[in-house]
Amino acid sequence: MTDEIFRQDGYAFEFESIVESVEGDEVILTSTAFYPGGGGQVCDTGYIRGFRVEEVRYKGDDIVHIVPGNDLEVGERAWCSVDWERRYDLMMGHTGEHLLFCSLKRQCPDLEITKIFISPESKYVIVNHDLTWEQIGAALEFANQAIRDNHPVTKSIMDRDDPELENVRIKLDRIAEDEQISVVAIGDIDLSACSGIHVMETSELEMITVDRKVSAGKDGITIEFKVGDEAKRSANGLAMSALGIVETVGCKAADVTKAVSNMRSELELDRRLLKEAVRMITSMVIPVTVGGCDVHIAKLPAADRSVAAEAAESVKSRGGVAAYVSVGDSLSVMVASGDGRVDCRRVLSDVLTAFGGRGGGKPDFAQGGVQDTSVADDVVAALSAALTGALGRE
Repeated sequence: MTDEIFRQDGYAFEFESIVESVEGDEVILTSTAFYPGGGGQVCDTGYIRGFRVEEVRYKGDDIVHIVPGNDLEVGERAWCSVDWERRYDLMMGHTGEHLLFCSLKRQCPDLEITKIFISPESKYVIVNHDLTWEQIGAALEFANQAIRDNHPVTKSIMDRDDPELENVRIKLDRIAEDEQISVVAIGDIDLSACSGIHVMETSELEMITVDRKVSAGKDGITIEFKVGDEAKRSANGLAMSALGIVETVGCKAADVTKAVSNMRSELELDRRLLKEAVRMITSMVIPVTVGGCDVHIAKLPAADRSVAAEAAESVKSRGGVAAYVSVGDSLSVMVASGDGRVDCRRVLSDVLTAFGGRGGGKPDFAQGGVQDTSVADDVVAALSAALTGALGRE
């Protein structure tokens, strides 16, 4: 069984150990300060006698270090070092996650964690449901006050029958019956079962901020956060972005949320009106009969493609042909056919290629585009000619 130095001292990052076994890239030491990961925190990396440790993981009661290309020998005493800056960032992140979640739970008592992930590149918690930015803001105010108050972060071992266990955030079903219950306390504001490694005082975190929340599907909501210098840089960047929005919108900083909400509502209204306008235009198109087939051709304002597609499918279902050119930042072209004489894919490809565009699809429905909006009328005329040629003249 590997002696786990990191359990006693998360700040130990240089140590000597004896090589117990070597099997290719897998190295086991008699003792190690390399944390193999757990509780959502990724494993440590570093060096054993100058050889790079790329991964660390449990193998039964032992901890395996993945050390590619090593020439280590069983029985030798080796000098080892953990990547300290990386380790400390992970310790801060894990402690920050505890502090952030307990602060969020104060705002929303029924909040539960679905998943935790702590790495140098990304730190987040997935919780069972959404929170407002007002709730998150209040939680961050509490968390950052706790950082300023410099609460101690301590670890203890509790038994399953300890009555104090009811005050601990814990999922007992995930802990084996014979496994010790390690509990991390942040002052008197949080108790959580966790076997990870943490900083000793909340002041070491310096600052914590949330810079994004997004749906995690059935798992809930992902809340991304940062600690320390990364939190300061993120908060400053967000502040500058917000001030830029305030200037662009032309309102007071305190009113920007309401102003942007109003703009969003207006935009949604404009989109609905535009969709209705496109529906009206397509319904009013007077078809031209070519070779016994009704051909509907129109130039449309750019809107939700589903509106034009709906109209095109309707024409196709009646045995006709529809060709729509939507004008926006570029040209979006759609051709649908219920007549076997028209191969939409071929017609579209031939027409758009002549204008530097491209498209694809199936013989009965194809879509494509052209960047140059000034050729809209020319594209309409070319489509008309191509469809007339395919269907023949009466």
